[in-house]
Amino acid sequence: MTGLLVSVTNRQEAEIALETGVDILDMKNPAAGALGRLPFPVVADIVALAQGRCTTSATIGDLPMQPELVAAAVAEIAETGVDIVKIGFFGSTAHEACAEAASRAVGGRARLVAVLMADETPDRSLIPMLRQQRFYGVMLDTASKRGKHLLDYVNIDELRDFCSEAHHNGLISGLAGSLRCQHVGMLEDLNPAYLGFRGAVCQENNRQARLDAGKLRSIKSLLRKNNNEPPEPLTA
Repeated sequence: MTGLLVSVTNRQEAEIALETGVDILDMKNPAAGALGRLPFPVVADIVALAQGRCTTSATIGDLPMQPELVAAAVAEIAETGVDIVKIGFFGSTAHEACAEAASRAVGGRARLVAVLMADETPDRSLIPMLRQQRFYGVMLDTASKRGKHLLDYVNIDELRDFCSEAHHNGLISGLAGSLRCQHVGMLEDLNPAYLGFRGAVCQENNRQARLDAGKLRSIKSLLRKNNNEPPEPLTA
């Protein structure tokens, strides 16, 4: 079954998400980019608040593909106690070097998920490399948040192939990128490990606005209506 990832920006939003019930409580700053990073104390506080009630994840920020920068950010975020550290793989260079540096830096304290950008012609040949570098999962998202969504860049067949390739390599798969209610059914059929949301669960569908509990409940209901059992814990 496909899980629900919801991104939050502060403790108040985290409380709403936890009360509603999410599978992955994701921490990022939408005002700072596609994978904007929250301050260390905020992430650590939300991780403590979650108390193992769900999987937690946090981003390292929209960093250039420089191994030393990526490694330092991964090491710091892992110190918060978060379950998953998400790393954006932007552009088309130095991806393998960054993956290797991140794998060394995390030191087993957290699991790593690579986020590939659908609007930057992502290279699926990276997926076997991620497995070799002991990543836990791979996600497809969008770098640009200017009115388009994931399916404006990648068609259903390509998304199916992406999820299948991840599974074949022993990685969990995630799909995100300005997703809306109307995307849930068609994407859930592809059996990704989770679907990620921010704008669709915020006031006025604005990813920088406050989390809207009613919209979050609606997305959760859509994601669950054809499933009788919850997804297995993603950190198991």
